[in-house]
Amino acid sequence: MKKVVFLGAKEIGRKCLTELFARQEELGFTLLSVGTSPKGEGVREFCMRHKILMIADLDELLSLDFDILFCVQYHQILKPQHIFCAKEIAFNLHLAPLPEYRGCNQFSFAIFNEDKEFGVSIHKIDEGIDSGDIAFERRFKIPPDCFVDELVALANAYGLELFVNASGQMIKGEYHLTPQKDIYATRREFHLRNEIDALKAVNLNSCGGGEGFN
Repeated sequence: MKKVVFLGAKEIGRKCLTELFARQEELGFTLLSVGTSPKGEGVREFCMRHKILMIADLDELLSLDFDILFCVQYHQILKPQHIFCAKEIAFNLHLAPLPEYRGCNQFSFAIFNEDKEFGVSIHKIDEGIDSGDIAFERRFKIPPDCFVDELVALANAYGLELFVNASGQMIKGEYHLTPQKDIYATRREFHLRNEIDALKAVNLNSCGGGEGFN
């Protein structure tokens, strides 16, 4: 029987964890351990309620014997020694389409770019950031006049649906990995979390403000 480790946070992390926990017997695996972040209160409470072993530090993975690693909105970038603790594969649920949007703030940049379509992806974790081969994806239309909060909610809903539908195939090894370099994309962007601050800044001089502006 395969052994699984889950790293996740936020509400979608809790929901994905709940799904995995409930389907252990059905899919033939054991949920060995869980790790979370300061934003993983729901994940932590779920583990305490169901007496699931939790890790406090990524280095604890080095002493665990497991086959598959799942990451869902985990806050730390995994180093190679953590990724390769998984004897079979490590997956990440990325709440944006790949290869178009790697990194953070995908929702804001998609709206800033006036995109008509968005998506969610499950990819193999490699030594880069959101650069691994894609196993599953789901695309959807961005509604007219969509704000960031609405796009975040849509991505979370589609991301959970994708994870639920693909979890059995990921556990059983029934997937095909497609390198991102082999996928045609009109845009390929990589953003860091602090880039959103620049988008929020308003140059008063450019709009008639600055010194002497009343």
